[in-house]
Amino acid sequence: MDKIKRVISRIKPLDSKLMNEAQRRLDSLTKPRGSLGRLEEFAKQVVGITGNLKPEFRDKAIFTMVADHGVVEEGVSAFPQEVTPQMVYNFLGGGAGINVLAKHIGAKVLVVDMGVAGKIKNQKSKIKNFIDKKVGFGTKNMTKGSAMTRADAIKSIENGIEVFMESKKHGIDILGTGDMGIGNTTPSSAVIAAFSGIEVEKVTGRGTGISDEAFKNKVKVIKKALNINKPDSKDPIDVLAKVGGFEIGGLCGCVLGAAAENTPVVIDGLISTAGALIAYELCPQVRDYIFAAHKSVEAGHQYMLDRMNLVPILDLSMRLGEGTGAALGISIIEAGIKILNEMSTFEGAGVSEEVK
Repeated sequence: MDKIKRVISRIKPLDSKLMNEAQRRLDSLTKPRGSLGRLEEFAKQVVGITGNLKPEFRDKAIFTMVADHGVVEEGVSAFPQEVTPQMVYNFLGGGAGINVLAKHIGAKVLVVDMGVAGKIKNQKSKIKNFIDKKVGFGTKNMTKGSAMTRADAIKSIENGIEVFMESKKHGIDILGTGDMGIGNTTPSSAVIAAFSGIEVEKVTGRGTGISDEAFKNKVKVIKKALNINKPDSKDPIDVLAKVGGFEIGGLCGCVLGAAAENTPVVIDGLISTAGALIAYELCPQVRDYIFAAHKSVEAGHQYMLDRMNLVPILDLSMRLGEGTGAALGISIIEAGIKILNEMSTFEGAGVSEEVK
């Protein structure tokens, strides 16, 4: 826990002085003031996060954190658990949705095993984008007790911090967070229900596309887990331990680490946002370092965003995860940065300014 506290102590308010300078430059560009809307807001926020008036995204990274969940025993997913490691190999082979979209924006994908139920055989030792930070071989079934111990919850966050810090040494200008893990929409929905007290039916979605009958069962399962474990909404570690997942903790750690290192972080959908929400509950200041890439079709996602007062950049009816939405979000934020850095001023272009 000391590592988490030390990282949180380093998270400071954004550089308001530089943000004001960025605003002055944005207002001097050859356009009506504010006419590029949120693109201008993104640029100014990145300036405040990085402390750099002319930031660039030379090194973009997506962390796809992977783990399994004991609660799949309760029939909450349309897919079997063996899909989790199968998808890890797909990520490493470059064939998944996140690989395509990361390549599209020029980002690297780092696949992090936080708690896959089996051993990942990274036989091709030359593959540099696999990181083993396994806390355990999947969580326990949260309908029968805590998903993990408190010590493992803390370890999962610490592992996420370590992954970011170790990778930052090699260069990360902006981070996108993603996930993979059969059954992980169930603990994610439980997390927002635990913090908010909102009815489980309202924060639960269809995940991998389950039937009406399976959806009713999923709601029942989450209610049972909350009733048995009684997570303390005032204690984010307790919520994570009782109804969370190893990758959710890892994602939380990534967000905390990025904020401590003045690095913008772009979160994906429901599961990535659950990790960000744990980070926010531990340190509300972290919100200023987060960009919400999109609004997922998963019901609980908007409630999470509302709790953190985050407005999604896109709404494309996506629900894949992996970091796919984060990749697209990074591309939009980068567009805002390029406006700030590359667009001409009225004076420089010899264009008359508005009549006052």
